[in-house]
Amino acid sequence: MKFSDGYWRLREGVHAAYPQGVLDVETGPGTLTVHAPTHPVRHRGDLLKGPALTLTCTAPMPDVIAVRITHFAGGVERGPSFEIARETYGAEVSRDDGEARLTSGALSVRFARTGPWRMDFEAAGRTLTSSGVKDMGIMETADGHHHLRERLALRVGTSVYGLGERFGPLVRNGQAVDVWNADGGTATEQAYKNVPFLLTDAGYGVFVDHPGRVSFEVGSEAVSRLQFSAEDQELTYYVIHGPTPKEILRRYTALTGRPALPPAWSFGLWLSTSFTTSYDEETVTGFVDGMAERALPLSVFHFDCFWMREYQWCDFTWDPRVFPDPEGMLRRLRERGLRISVWINPYIGQRSPLFAEGKAAGHLLKRPDGSVWQWDLWQPGMALVDFTSPEARAWYAAKLTALLDMGVDCFKTDFGERVPLDVVYADGSDPERMHNYYTHLYNRTVHEALIERRGEGEAVVFARSATAGGQRFPVHWGGDCESTYEAMAESLRGGLSLGLSGFGFWSHDIGGFEGTPDPALFKRWIAFGLLSSHSRLHGSSSYRVPWLFDEESVEVLRHFTRLKLRLMPYLYEAARQAHTEGIPVMRAMVLEFPDDPGCAGLERQYMLGGDLLVAPVFDDEGDVTYYVPEGVWTHVPSGRTVRGPRWVRETHGFLGVPLLARPGAVIPFGAADDRPDADWADGITLWVYEPAAGPVTVRVPRPDGTTAATFTVVRDGAVLRAEAAGTSAPWRLEVAGGPSAEAAAGTAVLTVPLPPLAPNSGGA
Repeated sequence: MKFSDGYWRLREGVHAAYPQGVLDVETGPGTLTVHAPTHPVRHRGDLLKGPALTLTCTAPMPDVIAVRITHFAGGVERGPSFEIARETYGAEVSRDDGEARLTSGALSVRFARTGPWRMDFEAAGRTLTSSGVKDMGIMETADGHHHLRERLALRVGTSVYGLGERFGPLVRNGQAVDVWNADGGTATEQAYKNVPFLLTDAGYGVFVDHPGRVSFEVGSEAVSRLQFSAEDQELTYYVIHGPTPKEILRRYTALTGRPALPPAWSFGLWLSTSFTTSYDEETVTGFVDGMAERALPLSVFHFDCFWMREYQWCDFTWDPRVFPDPEGMLRRLRERGLRISVWINPYIGQRSPLFAEGKAAGHLLKRPDGSVWQWDLWQPGMALVDFTSPEARAWYAAKLTALLDMGVDCFKTDFGERVPLDVVYADGSDPERMHNYYTHLYNRTVHEALIERRGEGEAVVFARSATAGGQRFPVHWGGDCESTYEAMAESLRGGLSLGLSGFGFWSHDIGGFEGTPDPALFKRWIAFGLLSSHSRLHGSSSYRVPWLFDEESVEVLRHFTRLKLRLMPYLYEAARQAHTEGIPVMRAMVLEFPDDPGCAGLERQYMLGGDLLVAPVFDDEGDVTYYVPEGVWTHVPSGRTVRGPRWVRETHGFLGVPLLARPGAVIPFGAADDRPDADWADGITLWVYEPAAGPVTVRVPRPDGTTAATFTVVRDGAVLRAEAAGTSAPWRLEVAGGPSAEAAAGTAVLTVPLPPLAPNSGGA
């Protein structure tokens, strides 16, 4: 929210009170409290008036500092609150006549005790950011609303990222962002997944611990300030030190939660009925048969909303007119090796039998007068499940459990953004704070139901809405995009932004949702979709089976699906890293190369895991321009090399896409290209790209996330040596553009001769 009118003036009707300096300081174990009047204290008479701010600094873990700003402390505590690690770490506290300081690991917050107001965040002997005169403040608007605002300095050259899945430019500088979930598609400033966390390439991130509307002005209202505000009497934010973006993400996700590890089968190809298309069991069987006849590996079949009767969403009952034998149909599909997903949402239409049931039991969200909140947008007379009620959550979960017992494997948890404010929650939660948080309770309810019935390693949802902490319940997809190259690009921006906001797994509708893509766009989107964390063919009013576009689409889908399945040992290890460290599978280039200024604003390419660069093609003709960081990179399909740093222009056919291996990478390729959950260690091939002098350790997981085998690859002069541990299966060693060797079952060591290291090797 903007409060100022240019540099000198406030907007009409806005009144501000800023801390002028430190009055006094209190210290306790791991706590530093600063009292700051908002007017100069010149004599004792000035001590009789307010307002004053109280700042309480603590540390929940090393290199993280929490700052709580308080005006009035007498408010009633109303939820919800983010589920975060709130333990107090033993931070060091010190003070003297000149300053007060709290230190957490390498990060310190320092207050000047004399002179004008100043608060600095410091690490490694330098100031990361600071809050100075007229930055922090109480801002009262003309309509009587009370906001707390903070502004932190943006140093020259600092780029800001994150704030959820946002579809505009990846770098947030110059943007005004309201953290407020909305069902707005992918073509506007609105977003389904709003997260009050931002990441910088200057050694720190900021998480605002407020689940309601938080307004960010990122170098916009004040171009050298990172500003955030919320309408409240207290506001807590965390400064998170890296120094690298990866370290910031590790600490942020340690604070707010790390993603569950999705099952290996979820990484295969998903095929949907699409949204408003007409379908029955014959249609579904025809799609599945068509995929099998064309040797297109399929892992998950998804039934979108019309698996239920119209106007009865959600009643969780199969439409008997088109699915007279759902148990038998699901059994037949599962016998073909398929997993089953069905569409759900948290809304209950008035014609659904669950409406009367939920109303009678008190499970539906109410208005202040006690009536059920309803409207006609989306479903006539629809209501919302009140997920703040444990009884309502159990009721909703029981409906899902019946489907799981029938043979369903997972749920697409659609919607959850249009949450009203004129309501009363069962647990007394504040409606404004609950607006964004509602989706967290919704997805948690579904995810926990899956864990209870399927087990920890088998739970996966396909969710559209989220907020901070929602990364714990993967997978998330990008929402309703158009069938255009522009929408394909905005979807990628959204996914990379979400990854920089702590979410490890992300997908999108291959071909776009609204409209029908032409064959060229569909084929380009296939390459992007299969080189994403999760891959789904889905549309709105048209099917997405490839033979409806052209025969080449079938070939392209087969090629990239089989490529992804062979990459599963590599991708699942990246998934394990997302689960254990909070580093996303699809990574903005700045995450891997924070010291390369050429990567700061890149938003049309990404790293898939730590070692593969992907640059989707946004053009019918196949023209693509992408940036290669320092070193000799290798095109995975061809073995051609390119030396960075440089920009590259290429033209690719529909079976091609820039897919480059990082210098020194060892990429494990599995032998199976027909399913995502094979025994990856059996017959694995280690592809080595521009082998480095030092050792590289490659961990090959099992589909349950445990380690199946470990390989250590070392270049020693003219010899490349690879050693296997934990497996007796046959394996291969391939050097891109060089020799190869094959190990029979039980062989633990392979060596191949190499030419000596050539510093200037590598082509253009």
